[in-house]
Amino acid sequence: MNVLRRWWYRHRLRHSEYRALFERYRGDELVSLDCETTSLDPHSAELVTIAATRIRANRILTSQSIHLTLRAPASLDAGSVAVHRIRHQDLNQGLDEQQALAKLLDFIGNRPLVGYHIRYDKTILDRYFRRHYGFPLPNKLVEVSHLYHEQLERQLPNAYFDLSLEAISRHLDLPVMPRHDALQDAITAALIYVRLKHGDLPHRYLPHTQTH
Repeated sequence: MNVLRRWWYRHRLRHSEYRALFERYRGDELVSLDCETTSLDPHSAELVTIAATRIRANRILTSQSIHLTLRAPASLDAGSVAVHRIRHQDLNQGLDEQQALAKLLDFIGNRPLVGYHIRYDKTILDRYFRRHYGFPLPNKLVEVSHLYHEQLERQLPNAYFDLSLEAISRHLDLPVMPRHDALQDAITAALIYVRLKHGDLPHRYLPHTQTH
């Protein structure tokens, strides 16, 4: 969110409890976030689960994680279930949208959001927050695949790298966790972020690395 829009929302929300969200974040934490949804189209996908965990320096605060399950959306079909293995009956006790968003907002505040394909998650969340709160999330985004690519590019310019979550994890000697579980994916993104920010890249390159 650019400076002008941030100022506009601060002015619009000047009498609201949410005005502080649009102030510059001055803390020392980030939040790694991931969502499971009903499709891969961020403009129509509906939320199934949301998970997030906080990062402070080189520590991942898994004890402060949240994993929110929403009620089954109408678009949850067999194709969606095949991907994340969450069925309608698994969501019977899920939160409604307003409850889930309130819990998420309380957890993340205006901390920067870390993730793998984090802009996809934020695009979906922005739709929900506009619907229920009248504003999108103002949080700065940190894409771990971009951080990874930038570091490798400095070592081997003009090369092609496998930027899948599994390949990045293997190259960084991190555990390869099962995919399509929101909390596991959020923790994996947090591990990658901490490794890249507070460690050194391994000297070996990925098997699929090749120069153009």
